[in-house]
Amino acid sequence: MLGVSRGSVRDAIRSLELVGLLEPRQGIGTVVCDPATAPANPLATALIEKRKMIAELLDVRNMIEPPLARRAALHATRDEIADMEAILVRQEAKVRRGELGIEEDSEFHYSIALASDNSVILKVVDVLMDLLRETRERSLQVGGRQEKSLAGHHRILATLKRGDAAAAEAAMRRHLREIEDVVLKKFQ
Repeated sequence: MLGVSRGSVRDAIRSLELVGLLEPRQGIGTVVCDPATAPANPLATALIEKRKMIAELLDVRNMIEPPLARRAALHATRDEIADMEAILVRQEAKVRRGELGIEEDSEFHYSIALASDNSVILKVVDVLMDLLRETRERSLQVGGRQEKSLAGHHRILATLKRGDAAAAEAAMRRHLREIEDVVLKKFQ
């Protein structure tokens, strides 16, 4: 009737769904939304959603990683501490060369989970690390972020070496607060 192909109509429907003017509903089909409630700028809406997801990931980190650091201080073996030291040596070398230490950053946090001596939490941390990969890549490019991260890692490691559980938890909380400040500013 309109002289256009089905593909063109499907593309138009998808475009209108993306801007919030159409909405697919199970059992009903596609319905027209109230234009007053549709987002004015889909890019702005996407950025707001991204920032919300990042804030939620950081919140989950705050729930999980400080207690993990506490447990690691009580359970870490000499070999695990030595592995963490080696990771920080590699991270420091990369920072000095002006490279991103993304792998080392992730590896350090994962090594704390390993030292916590709980196999179930490792699965949770695996998923969390995957979700954090993009955030970590972007935030480590912010000026001073790598140095701040490395300093936090050194503080945490010092508490783990002493076996000071309360200090390890506090050091991890401080580290995550510093990261949160940088990351959330980056995604504003």
